[in-house]
Amino acid sequence: MESHEDRISNDSGNDTIHDVIAARLSRRDVLRGGLAVAGAGLLGMDALVRAVPAEAKANRPGRLLGFESIPISTADTLVVPPGYSARVLIAWGDPVSDGPAFAQDASNTAADQAQQWGMNNDGLVFFPMKGNGKYGGKGKRRGLLVQNHEYTDDVLLFPDGTEGWDAAKTAKSIAAHGVGIVELASVKVGRRREWRVVRPSYYGRRITGATPCGVTGPAAGHALLKTSADPTGTHVLGTLNNCAMGWTPWGTYLTCEENFNGYFRKVGPQTPMERRYGITAAGFGYLWHTTDTRFSVDDEPNEPNRFGWVVEIDPFDPTSTPQKRTALGRFKHEGAWVQQARDGRVVVYSGDDEQFEYIYRFVSAEPWRRMRRLGESPLDRGTLYVARFDSNGLGEWIPLTPEHPALAGWTAAQIAIDTRSAADLVGATPMDRPEWIDTFPRTLTGIATLTNNSARGMPGTNPRTGLPNAGIDATNPRGGPSATNPPGSGNQYGHLLTWSYRRDWTENTFRWDIYALAGNPAAAVSDGSNFTGDAFGSPDGIYVAPSGRLWIQTDVSGSAINPEARGATYAAFGNNQMLCSDPTTGEVRRFLTGPNVCEITGVFVTPDERTMFVGIQHPGEAPVGANDAANPKRYSAWPDFDAGQRPRSATVIITKDDGGPIGS
Repeated sequence: MESHEDRISNDSGNDTIHDVIAARLSRRDVLRGGLAVAGAGLLGMDALVRAVPAEAKANRPGRLLGFESIPISTADTLVVPPGYSARVLIAWGDPVSDGPAFAQDASNTAADQAQQWGMNNDGLVFFPMKGNGKYGGKGKRRGLLVQNHEYTDDVLLFPDGTEGWDAAKTAKSIAAHGVGIVELASVKVGRRREWRVVRPSYYGRRITGATPCGVTGPAAGHALLKTSADPTGTHVLGTLNNCAMGWTPWGTYLTCEENFNGYFRKVGPQTPMERRYGITAAGFGYLWHTTDTRFSVDDEPNEPNRFGWVVEIDPFDPTSTPQKRTALGRFKHEGAWVQQARDGRVVVYSGDDEQFEYIYRFVSAEPWRRMRRLGESPLDRGTLYVARFDSNGLGEWIPLTPEHPALAGWTAAQIAIDTRSAADLVGATPMDRPEWIDTFPRTLTGIATLTNNSARGMPGTNPRTGLPNAGIDATNPRGGPSATNPPGSGNQYGHLLTWSYRRDWTENTFRWDIYALAGNPAAAVSDGSNFTGDAFGSPDGIYVAPSGRLWIQTDVSGSAINPEARGATYAAFGNNQMLCSDPTTGEVRRFLTGPNVCEITGVFVTPDERTMFVGIQHPGEAPVGANDAANPKRYSAWPDFDAGQRPRSATVIITKDDGGPIGS
C-alpha cells in the first residue's frame, strides 16, 4: 500500500469512530487482558471460539498455533519459523504464459510488460481447478493464482527512472498495473510435490490499465461516465491501483480499485465531488497526464469517475471481458469480501481506505443462483449500505437508496458514482482507514483492520479539509498525545474491529467490539495495546483460514534500514511482518518477516492449508523524491541478489517441512 491513504477528504462532521469508541470505553475497560478479553466484551469469548470450524475443534484452545514465534528482523531477507520453507513462485517481470523473460536492466517494453507479472503485487486468491478445467474441487493438482498489481515504482520500472518521460514510459507504467493470472500445477520434485507456474498456459494472462472493461449496474451509461472516447459511458480502458480483492461462489475474482485519484491531474477549480475524492493538481507523482489526455481532468472531466469500482474477472475464461460492477459503489475500495446468506443472496463487504472514511456492505436483490440462471449478475442489482457504529456496542447498516430522507432527489446512479457524499449525508461513522475485511462464517462475525490514523484526535485543523481534526469515539478509541498514545500522533498503531449478527448476514443491525488495539504488549501502559503475544502495528491484510486461524499482515512505511520513512514510533518493530492469531485464546505470534522496506500483503491457502501463498510488495522502495535508478539495490537486493538486479515484488510459497497445515 502506498502512503497516500493518509490524505483526508471527508469533512462531513459525522460522529467518528473515535468519538464512538471513547464513549464505548467509558462504559468498559478493554485496554488490558489481550484479545480474548477484548473480544469477549459483546460477542463473548464463546462466539469467537465458535468461529473456529468444526474440524479445528478437536484441538484444545491454544492448539491452532503450533509454530515457534520468530523474532523481529531487520535483515534483507524473508524469515519463516523453524520447520517451514519459503520460495519465490513468481516475481515482477516473469512471464505469465509464454511471454518474454524479465530484463535485469529494466529494458523490457510496454508490450513485454503486458505479458509479464505486474509490479507491486497485492491481494490474491487461489482458485482450485477440477479435472475438467472448471472452478471447484480440492485443487490438489491444478489451480489458478490471481493477484492484483497495485501501483508502479517508476524509478525502478525504467533503466533511467523518470528522466525523459514519454508516451512509451506511460504505456509501460500502465501495463505494469492491474491483475495477473497464472496456472499452477503440482509436480513431483524428488519425493515431494510442489506448485509450479505452467508455461505456456491457456489461462495465463494479464489485465492491465489498458485492458477493455465493461460497465454494469446503476451507473452504466450515466452522463458522468461518458467521455470523448466512450460516449456510451459503458466501456472503460483498464483497471488501476488494484489493492485487496474478493471472490465469488461462482468462481470469479473481484479486484478493487483503491487510490485511483492519484493518476489524474486537475489544474482548474475542483468540483465538490472531485474534492471529496481527492482529484488535485498534484496527484501522486505519476506523469501519465503529460502524454495521455485521459488522465488530464481538465481535458476529460469524467475519466476519474470511471475508476474506484469493484471489477469482476472470470479467470477460467481468458476471452471474457472484466466488468466494473457499479452497484457496489465508488470509493477507494479495499477488498470485496463475499459471504452467502441463508436464502442464497450474497453479501459483499468493503472498506474505504482513507482517514475518516467508511465501511460498506452490499446485499444482492435475489439469491445468486437464481439471478445467474436468469442471465443477471448478482452484483448488478441489490442494496448498498454504509455502517454506523453506536457507543453502546450496537450498530446499523444504513441503506444508500433514494428512499432515504437524507438522499431525497438522488438517483441510484448518482449514489453509485458519489458514494462518499451519500454516506456523509446519512450519518455514517468515519473510521481509521478501514482496510481488509474477512469473516468467521460459523458465528456470523466480520472482522476489519483499521490500519492507523495520525490525525485522529489531534489538535488544530486538518490541512486538507480546513476543519478541526475528528475526536476519538468508541470504535476508534486512540487519538492525540496521551498516556496511551505516542507523542505527536493520533491512532498510530491501528486496531481490529469485529461485528456480528444474531441470525443472518442480511440483518441491518449488528453488535460490534474491538478485537485488538495494536502496539507492543511489552509497552502496553504507554501505547495502549491490549493483547498478548508479539508486537505489531498498522494491521493491513487479514485472512481467516479454513481452520479458523487469523492471519494479520502489517504495512508500516519504510523499514529499519530506511528510518526516515518510518519515524521513531516504529523504530523497534523491525521490517513488516505477518502474524497469526488464535481466536480461541487471543494469542498473536509472529510467523514471517519480510526483506527491507517491503510490505507484506496478500495471503491465501490451498483448501487443505498445506500450501500458503504470500505477497511481498515493494522491497527496496526508495523514499519519496529519491531517484535511485542508478543504484536500484540501495535499500534491498531481494529476491535475486544478483549483480545489477533490481529488487522485485514477488509471490512466495510457504510449506511445512513435515507436510502439515500451515500454522499447525
